[in-house]
Order: sequence, then C-alpha cells, then structure tokens
Amino acid sequence: MHAQIAGDAREAGLREATREFVERHAIPREDPALAHDVAALDAVTRELRDLARRAGIYAPQLPRELGGLGLDWRQRAGVLEEAGRSFLGAPALNCAPPDQPNMINLLQQGTPAQQARYLMPLVRGEIRSCFAMTEPAPGAGSDPSMLRTVAERAGGGWVLNGHKWFISGAVGAAFAIVLAQTAHGPTLFVVDTAQPGYRLVRNIGSMDGYQVGGHGEIVLEQCAVGADAVLGEIGQGFAYAQARLEPARLSHCMRFIGRASRAMEIAQHHAAQRESFGQRLSELQQVQAMVADAHIDLHACRLMVRDCAQRLDAGLPVKHESAMVKVFVSEAVWRVADRAVQIMGALGVSDDTPVSMIQRELRPFRIYDGASELHRATLARRIFSQQLRP
Repeated sequence: MHAQIAGDAREAGLREATREFVERHAIPREDPALAHDVAALDAVTRELRDLARRAGIYAPQLPRELGGLGLDWRQRAGVLEEAGRSFLGAPALNCAPPDQPNMINLLQQGTPAQQARYLMPLVRGEIRSCFAMTEPAPGAGSDPSMLRTVAERAGGGWVLNGHKWFISGAVGAAFAIVLAQTAHGPTLFVVDTAQPGYRLVRNIGSMDGYQVGGHGEIVLEQCAVGADAVLGEIGQGFAYAQARLEPARLSHCMRFIGRASRAMEIAQHHAAQRESFGQRLSELQQVQAMVADAHIDLHACRLMVRDCAQRLDAGLPVKHESAMVKVFVSEAVWRVADRAVQIMGALGVSDDTPVSMIQRELRPFRIYDGASELHRATLARRIFSQQLRP
C-alpha cells in the first residue's frame, strides 16, 4: 500500500512537472515556420532536451539504468498526455516516434554491440532513426505480407534492394530499421544511412506538421550490410514489428489525447470571451453540447488507454484491446479537434492558433499504425472466430 501511494505521488509530481515544462518551454517555442522545417525543428528539439533533462522528466519510457524515468505504462499515460499538449513536448522528452518504438526493438532484440552503437546514442539524443516498412504499391502498406524489399545473402553479409516511402523521421536519420524479405522470412536489419546503396530520395510533403525528420522516401540499391546488421532472429521480422506496434499505438493515443485536450481548452476560452448576437458563444446550447461531447470523448479515451496500459503492465496480451483503443481514440480525438475548430470559426482554421495544426495532425492518426478499417476487420474476425462476449 505504501509503495502504491509513493508511486501515485511520484506520478502526480512528474505529470505536474511535465505540464509546467510544456507551458513554460515547449509551447512558447512553437512556430508555424517550424512545422515543415526539419533542420530548424532538430535545433529546437536539442535545446528542449537539455531543459527536459534539467527538469528531471527526460525519457519517461526508458529504464532508469539507461537514464530514463522507469515509468510503467499506467504511469506514462498522464506524463505522455501532458507532453502531447505541445507539438514539441514528446520530442523534447525523447519519447516521440519513431525513436521511441525503435528503442523498444533495440532493447528487446538488439545485441550488446548494436545497443552500444545505436541504442545508447539514440537514448542520449545524439542521433535520430527511422523504421522503414511501408512501400509504394504494390508493396507493403496496411498488408505487411505484400513486402517487396528483399535481402539476399552475399559473402558474409547481406545485400538489400527495395523502395520505401512515408518513412517518418527518415530525413537526417543516422540509421534505419529496415523490414526486408529473406529466404527464411521477413527480417529486420539495422542499416546506417551513410551506407552505400542507401539513398534518401525526398521528404514527402504532408498535411501534418512538426514531424521530426519529416516523412521520407528511401531507395535501397545493392545496399550491402554485414551479418551483424540483422536485428533479432532471421525470419522474425513480422513478429518484432507487431511487438513494437501495440505499445506504439498506445503511446500515440496518450500523446494525442493531450493534443486534442489543448485544442478544446483553446476553443472553450474563445467561446467564453467571444460575443455574437448579444450573448457569449458559451451561452449557446449548440456550443455547450459540442464542449460536453468533447469532454465525454476525452474521458472515454483516458479510461480505455488506462485499461490497456494496466494490461500491459500485468504482462497480459493486448492485441485485441490495443486495436480497439487505437480505433476509438484516433476517431474521438479527431471529433474533439473538429468541434474546437467549429466553435472558433475562421480563427480555428487559421495559423493564428495551434488548433488548425492540431486537427491536421490528428487526421492521419486514423491511417497510420493500422487504418481504422483494418483494425475493425481484424477485430471482427477475432470476435467471430472466438465468439467473444461483448
């Protein structure tokens, strides 16, 4: 009981410290000019990470022996939500994708040499990384079994050939974790981006912003790597990718609950101040209904996230639960941000407040980490095959 009380007190303190950091340091550094400027975003992130270390909130997801806070999943929920209030919060705490899930892969499957060469510089924030799975048609997208990138043995190592795109974090990344097909099945490879045969084609423009490292298109042409580039076991790439996706989805949900909450807070403040037709917007029943529905959605999101986090902490499988959480939260936070825009009118679609960018950020969440339609289909198949109770 005493340990639980102490843990709750620490969680509350870290959450409050994170909120103070975000309000004092991260939000004031936001600027629409940063949204698609990879180099400028990197510079601001480096500055904020130094401040986060001093504030004692750096790397909440990492074990203490690696310099993190050692929080379990339930404890992370509040901290990541507070960090997620700002576009710069999660990068500042070094708990943003794709580096965060890449750390999971390197922690779980990496050899000591790989951890020393890639994981520790990543933990310290000295380098960035990306995860290269998605391919142009007819390659892998929502269906990873369509994987076309291949890795063939050559001498004592491997040669990779393939085409990847929409690879978040690829611009300026020091290394990529690449999913490629081998004779023994899909396999993960750690590939230095300076390796001959690895080429970043472009940064693909997109509707979202503040993505550290952009969204890159990559070509691998006769890219030779050593045998030590294999991450984990040969042929286990799909299993490793799935193992990173379930917690990554949950982390996304935590951060985006914070983002949507901030959008609604801004809209509520606007509604309480703005007068139209002789009364404040906050006195209009239609506006009141939108605010109430937003709070209902956010409350449900938090409860679903917490339940899934507790299952992860207990070592229980969360394939089913994480899919449900991802579908619900991705759609609910979009509804919250959409209501915020509607309440604010023209101001809500402008760059004069962060609300417009928040909505643009939240829209792709219904696609990446598994589209809502894919999750619904797999959920239904699992339900029918096992006749699960509602």
